[in-house]
Amino acid sequence: MAMVGLFWIAEGDVYVGAKPTGMAPGVRLTAEGVVALGDGQDGLYLWEDVNALTVSDVPVKTLMRQVGVFTEVALDTVMNLAAPVGPTRTGEAPPLMTLSVGSADGEHELKAYVAAAVGYSPTEVGLSRTLLSRLTEGAATMATTLAAMSEWGRTWEGGSPRVSQREALLREWLA
Repeated sequence: MAMVGLFWIAEGDVYVGAKPTGMAPGVRLTAEGVVALGDGQDGLYLWEDVNALTVSDVPVKTLMRQVGVFTEVALDTVMNLAAPVGPTRTGEAPPLMTLSVGSADGEHELKAYVAAAVGYSPTEVGLSRTLLSRLTEGAATMATTLAAMSEWGRTWEGGSPRVSQREALLREWLA
């Protein structure tokens, strides 16, 4: 499993945002279409009906966001040392981002958890948005792009690549 831009690739499966578990919301991209997963959202939006994919509510990595995450972790650690029994913020769910699926019958908003703890790099966000847009350009483009992403996921071993590698992969899939 690895994060590349706004995508989570687990073996041959491609998700927008984090791969959902249980009834958590999520979005999977398949050869057939966009699949809404989780409690409160379900459905399959076939590629032939999808004319736009846009994503919003994406946290962008900034120095302030990184400092904020570090501060929260440090504060939780101190609080747990001082009073080991009690609630902590570490159990909070990650933020949600929204994938809007445009089709002839309107726009459908799907939710997915963010996979990056401190946000995504601005370059990764831009490349990912362009890639999502490209998936709606036609069956050949979509099939080739998703096949390349899936194949990479099946052959990749290890965790998420470094930022520069992720950006290079996104550019390769856009070529």
